[in-house]
Amino acid sequence: MRLAFAALLTLLVVAVGCGGSGNDDPPAQGTPPSTPPVTGQSGGEVPATGPPLGFPVFATKNTTRVAGGDAVADAAGVALATYPARTPESRPTAVVLAEVRAWQTGIAASVLAAKPIRAPILFADGDTIPDATKAALDALQPTGSKEAGGAQVIRVGTKAPVEGYKTTDIPAAASPAALAAAVDRLQTSAVGSASNAVVVVSSEHPQYAMPVAGWAANSGTPVLWVTPQGVPPETEAAIKTHRGAAIYVVGPEAAVPEPVFDALAKLGTVKRVTGTDPVSTAITFARYQDGAFGWAVVDPGHGIVVANARRPQDAAAAAPLSAHGKYGPLLLLGEDAGTLPPALQDYLLDIQPGYDEATPAVRGVYNHGWIIGDESALAAAVQARIDTLLEIQPVESGAE
Repeated sequence: MRLAFAALLTLLVVAVGCGGSGNDDPPAQGTPPSTPPVTGQSGGEVPATGPPLGFPVFATKNTTRVAGGDAVADAAGVALATYPARTPESRPTAVVLAEVRAWQTGIAASVLAAKPIRAPILFADGDTIPDATKAALDALQPTGSKEAGGAQVIRVGTKAPVEGYKTTDIPAAASPAALAAAVDRLQTSAVGSASNAVVVVSSEHPQYAMPVAGWAANSGTPVLWVTPQGVPPETEAAIKTHRGAAIYVVGPEAAVPEPVFDALAKLGTVKRVTGTDPVSTAITFARYQDGAFGWAVVDPGHGIVVANARRPQDAAAAAPLSAHGKYGPLLLLGEDAGTLPPALQDYLLDIQPGYDEATPAVRGVYNHGWIIGDESALAAAVQARIDTLLEIQPVESGAE
């Protein structure tokens, strides 16, 4: 188990310091190209050994990167970050094994990362278990969830074999809506009652669905699907089981047209949460609050998660980070890994912490950012800028 754990960490962490992203960019100005020699007590130079530490790409003072080249590796890294599995209490009761080839499957399954199961998400690829998933599962050694009938592995949309583990299955369905409804039934059974809210998103616009995965993991609110043509019968039936639950549509009319919104309004009270594009929609959702629903992240002192909008399965992979540690929303970079969108920069400035003489830095609040994916998803220079925007800053006493 320790060998598998070490191998996975080598894949996800050390490779970053060695240029594991595959980029051929030269070192940033002021950054040494390799680890410098260390001066020994006698004054001589001690040759540096081992791979570079991975700074500042693996981590900076305010950010930590899960540096997978794809969602499979990112999910394995997040699972081990949220459940180190080196002590009995740091092991999960169950893990979700979701089909990676259908992005809707992982996002719908994210609700199983919420209480009471709190399962991290791993990915199968068809009927096979990728090496990173196997290594993570071997390291995690889930203990069995009583709320899931003692299952150690909850397979969602896959029949990939996991020998030696007790499983429960949500089989592949005819549509994303049918599978999401089945996930909702399992979560409702585990909780013992239906949630008083549901989130509805388009099954054909992944960028607008990505932000809801973290909220589902944090709150236990199910993710249900609609299409541009209407509300699937499985989604309608699922909403009715929640008996008057508030319905929150995430995304603009281009993703969820007004006739679909109107059809949902016949099933309950519906509110739309959206921006003008995927980046601004994720920010709007992060700010949003309606009673007990919503992140309401409008001030300093929070965790955030940042992923690239062209990698929708990273939203599911990262979902447990929104339900552990410094809980916080998923924010989106545009599809350009080397550009920090102005709207995201402005939002981070809005929630940047500060300190003054009355409240020194040591007594302040802090932000932390999880970066999801290697440098093909988010460049080191963008990570550095995010780090600066998360840093607690001095402010003049009495300044607004």
